[in-house]
Amino acid sequence: MATAGARRRLRERPIGVTILLTIVGYALVIGTFVLDIPIYPDLTNAQINALTHAIAAINSVTLVLLVLGWYWIRTNEIEKHRFAMVGGFVLIIFFLVVYLIRVGGGGEKLFVGPDAVYYAYLIMLGIHIVLSIVAVPVVLYALILGLTHTPSELRETSHARVGRIAAGSWILSLFLGIVTYLMLNHIYSYEFSSMLVV
Repeated sequence: MATAGARRRLRERPIGVTILLTIVGYALVIGTFVLDIPIYPDLTNAQINALTHAIAAINSVTLVLLVLGWYWIRTNEIEKHRFAMVGGFVLIIFFLVVYLIRVGGGGEKLFVGPDAVYYAYLIMLGIHIVLSIVAVPVVLYALILGLTHTPSELRETSHARVGRIAAGSWILSLFLGIVTYLMLNHIYSYEFSSMLVV
C-alpha cells in the first residue's frame, strides 16, 4: 500500500524529509522574490489589498488554532491538539500560496508613518521574518513526528521538545505579522512600491 510505505519512509527518515521540504519551501519563496517567474498574474492595487487582508485573516485563524493546540496538549486533549496543529499547518500552506501570488504579482506595500513608529515596525517585521524562516524546519519536523507516531510512541521522540520551540516561534511570528499588518493597513499608512501595477 503506497500510503503505508510513504508513512513508513516519513517515520524512518523524519530529518531527511524535513530538510527536503524545507529546501522546497525556501526555494519557492526565494525564487518568487529574486526571479521574475512568469507564472503569477499581474495584480492591481485593489487585488493586492484584498490578498493582504486575506493573508491577515488566514494568519489570525492559524494563530487561534495554534494557541488552542498549545492549550489542548497541556490539558492532555491529544486529538484536539492534533486537529489544531494539523489545521494550522494546512492554513499556513494556504497562506503560502496566497502570499506567493501577492508577492509574485507585484504586491509590496511600504510603511508610511512617524520615524519612531517606522523603526518599531521594522524591528517587529524583522523578528517576524526571522522567526518565520527559523520556524519552517522545526514545525515540519514536529508535524512529521506527530503524524507518523502514536501518542505513546511520541514520548520516545523529541516531538514535545521540538514542538514547544516550533509552536512558540510560530505563535510569536504570527502575532508580530498581525501587528505589523494592522500598523501598515489600518493604524498608519502605506504606499505601493513603484514596481506595482496601478
